[in-house]
Amino acid sequence: FQKLKVDFAVAHCNFNLRGEESDGDEIFVKTICDQLKIPVFVKNFDTQKYATNNKLSIQVAARNLRYDWFNEQLKVNQFDYLLTAHHLDDTLETFLINFVRGTGIDGLLGIPEKNNTVIRPLLPFSRATLVDFAQLNLINWREDSSNSSNKYLRNKLRLDVIPILKTMQPNLLNNFVATLKNLNQIQTLAADASKMEYFNMVTEHENAIEIDLVKLMKLSNYQAYLYQWLHKFNFTSWPDVYHLATAESGKKVFSDNYVLIKNRASLLCLQRETLFDDPIIFINENQNEVKNPINLSLSDVAALSITDSRTIFVDKSKLHFPLTIRKFTNDDWFHPFGFNGKKKVSAFLKNAKLSTFEKNNTWLLCSNDSIVWVINQRLDNRYRVSETTTSILKITLH
Repeated sequence: FQKLKVDFAVAHCNFNLRGEESDGDEIFVKTICDQLKIPVFVKNFDTQKYATNNKLSIQVAARNLRYDWFNEQLKVNQFDYLLTAHHLDDTLETFLINFVRGTGIDGLLGIPEKNNTVIRPLLPFSRATLVDFAQLNLINWREDSSNSSNKYLRNKLRLDVIPILKTMQPNLLNNFVATLKNLNQIQTLAADASKMEYFNMVTEHENAIEIDLVKLMKLSNYQAYLYQWLHKFNFTSWPDVYHLATAESGKKVFSDNYVLIKNRASLLCLQRETLFDDPIIFINENQNEVKNPINLSLSDVAALSITDSRTIFVDKSKLHFPLTIRKFTNDDWFHPFGFNGKKKVSAFLKNAKLSTFEKNNTWLLCSNDSIVWVINQRLDNRYRVSETTTSILKITLH
């Protein structure tokens, strides 16, 4: 970087896990940066305490701490990228770790050279190549003593398994690179097929996606498609996700932020907060439009015109302002236009055969505590225009 005159700085984490050795690493980094006049940022962590408080392994705790801090430095100091020194041997180790634990093709692709703002420019080079370069150019380095411990799976693979594989196949790393290239090509083919079927089987709503199970279940490998479409929503219990395709309607699987719902002949994936949010929006008497959460227009008219589920005409004299817009609850009742008597909104929506997503996104227009309109479904009979109506309000859903 210095030779290329790249504007850069160095970030070093001291995890305080190896006593004087950890402090020695910090001093080593600071000394080199001072000699070369490179800006350096150093952060000390109580890694053991963080791991204990958050019930994490030391390795995961250290990873979380450093990447959170790295990302903070990117923002605060307006750096464009974070570069790490992962190399080809690291990729092989990651491949084997995922392989022995069980994984899909994504887990066999190793470490990406670029992932958003993280770049790993040394990935094409083996550790041996880097050591040779350092020795040839008289570059000093320090070894982390924990790398020689068999305490962690990665180290067991590095110290015990990979050396045996290399004796069996001296060209192991080159063959591994060729295998990664083939796997990436297969992944590209799979992604292309997944995208084609996505447009054929998935409907995108404003706050959800809906998967057509009738079409999906005709595929012999439907589980692979579900994984491709849903893994970005961070589901972890994939057997439960796959079982949902044949489960009873109403069954759910949750991730941290999303819920997957079996609804008759479809799967609905939506944000968990969508199920529970219940905002209330007020409409004043002289207000002529609402933009959020839905788009309504309101206008005084002299007479009725053609109407449908998206447009209603109401007797304005019966309204009490401000009107309100809110989500329906299981306790709501109304008097559906065209029916005798009252009916539960939930029962009305069920009879209308709405999907779970559609029901969860059904809004009510209310006057005081009574329902004027189950929006986009049915006007309440009590607010219809009659022969005695003197003022008419037209309300349209756009």
